[in-house]
Amino acid sequence: MSPFLISQCNVDDGAALAANSIPAFWADANWVLAWRHRTLEYHISQIALRFPRNLLNNRETLRHQKAVDVDTGRILGYARWSLPAAYAKDPEDDTPIWPEAQVPSVEPEKEAEIRRLAQTVVWDPNNDAEVLSEPIDALKKEVTPKTPYISLEYLAVHPDNQRKGVGSALVKSGMEQADKMGLKIFVHAFREGVELYKKMGFRLVAELIQDDSAYGGSGEYGAYFFIYEPTKKTNPA
Repeated sequence: MSPFLISQCNVDDGAALAANSIPAFWADANWVLAWRHRTLEYHISQIALRFPRNLLNNRETLRHQKAVDVDTGRILGYARWSLPAAYAKDPEDDTPIWPEAQVPSVEPEKEAEIRRLAQTVVWDPNNDAEVLSEPIDALKKEVTPKTPYISLEYLAVHPDNQRKGVGSALVKSGMEQADKMGLKIFVHAFREGVELYKKMGFRLVAELIQDDSAYGGSGEYGAYFFIYEPTKKTNPA
């Protein structure tokens, strides 16, 4: 039996998801450039207030999953997927596709409070290196699939839980859904995720390495784009 389970997220997971995810990104030399003026602990405290709102945003198309330790209930990893709008509901009965990964809705009063708290967050990234995003965005536009696809927007496994199969299990869950739907998966990956996606059968379609040393970086600012081909195909939309 696996030591962890993959399950849907809910708004009460916000603090735990922040505590899992921000340390994962903090280890990335490129990502952390934007937050050099903040401590890890402070940034976690702010993202914990944003996470519940983000879980409720675009419920129709976004799907969220967590990997949970079966013994402790602790969250070990998290993934966010985006479905194309035309494929997010069953055309026959209008029910959500992949409902087991859809965040449950909450009462209007609770949602209003969640959104109010999110507005109090200090969100002040350092944008000195923002110029490096321009060629990345251009390349992404060039290699993005021209037919409907699933996007893996967010994958984070706490550093303490990496290389234990958590990330692979989260990605595999999305791959299985892509196979059912006959859709590709498109990923804009960080350097730390490159080997994982290759191992899982994704194809590297483009990469761009830039020198970020002028902005305090390591000298290698990498962007990597992967595509997973499903086991069955849909007709191009």
